[in-house]
Order: sequence, then C-alpha cells, then structure tokens
Amino acid sequence: MSTASVRERAKERATAITVLLTLVGYGAVGGVFLVPEFQALFPTLTQGTVNLLAHAIAAVNTVTVITLSLGWYWIRNDEVRKHAVAMTTSFGLILLFLGMYLPKVAGGGTKEFVLDSAYAWVPLWDWVYPAYLLMLAIHIVLSVVSVPVVLYAIVLGLTHTTQELRTQTPHRRVGRIAASAWILSLVLGVVTYLLLNHLYDSTFAAAEAATALLPLVPV
Repeated sequence: MSTASVRERAKERATAITVLLTLVGYGAVGGVFLVPEFQALFPTLTQGTVNLLAHAIAAVNTVTVITLSLGWYWIRNDEVRKHAVAMTTSFGLILLFLGMYLPKVAGGGTKEFVLDSAYAWVPLWDWVYPAYLLMLAIHIVLSVVSVPVVLYAIVLGLTHTTQELRTQTPHRRVGRIAASAWILSLVLGVVTYLLLNHLYDSTFAAAEAATALLPLVPV
C-alpha cells in the first residue's frame, strides 16, 4: 500500500483515529494509577530518580510551551511550514513527557505540598495552599479534557494539505482551542512544580495502587 493511499485512508478516518489514540492515552495514564498489574510493568524507582524525572519533565514542559507559542505566532503570520514543525515538535515532546511520567508515577511515588519553606523570603500566607490546589486542579482538568482536542488537531494536520485544512476541516478552530488549553495546562503544571519542588516543602509517598482517578500531578 502506497504512502498516498495510507494518508487518504487516515484522512477519511481522522475522527476514529483520534478516538483510538485518546483511549490509548487515557488507558496508559489510568493504568499507572488504578491497575496494579500495569504498575508492575515498571521498575521501582528511588526518590532521587523520581526527583530527577520531575525536573526533566518540568524542563520538557517548559520547552513545549515555547514551541507551542512559536507555532501559534507563526501561523498567525501565515508561516505554515514553521507552524507545522513547531506543532509536530510539541507533539513529540508530549510523547517524551509521557515516556518519563508513566514510569515515574508507576514505579516512583508522589509528593504532597507542605506550607513551609527553607527560604525566609517565601510567604507562608494561608491562601497559598488553596491557590496551589486550584492551579493543580485546573492543570489536571485541562490535561484530561485537552487530549482528544489536541490529538484531533494533530491528526488533521498530518493527514490534510494546507489548502484542505483551511477549506475542508475545522483545524483552525480546533487548533486554537487545543493550543490554548495545552499551553495553559503546561504553564500551570510548571508553576505548581516550582512551588512543590523548589519554593515550599513537601512529603513523599512511595507508589501504591491508586484510589483517585487520573490525577496528573506534576511532582
């Protein structure tokens, strides 16, 4: 089967492909929290390794914010090729994120925020912890609900020509929603990472079979 025919078949099934990839993504993340048998597929990690992965994940997410922002800027200036490269790079980075996030959660553990700090200049106001929880909640919700929108925009972009994207698909509208939700989710994830890992103290709990649904907590 030629590359052209594969692309045509994928183009006709963009929605089905999006649904399938979404289910795979949800299943993988849900499995590391809810399915002990799936968790057992990953090696047990030390707290040091978990911390190292957390730092690497934050770095990847920061770079992804930059590539997404560049992609948005370039498409607004009608630089289609640069936009496509930026968005494809962003998608590759999110796969890299998952490659680190899944073993970190399954074989490592999680941290819980403690309203205390080693730095005298860091405020210990009572509203800091609720603000942290609010940002974390928004980050989690956006992380979950943006998955199918992001995947649909990516699938459309990879299976259609530039002219087709503009005249035959909702790629522009879907892409705007996907990029907005994705960027905000990543920014909040990086902010909560900084609060949890650098500005304030925390407690660490080794990974166990989870009881909460899909908490994409940036540790």
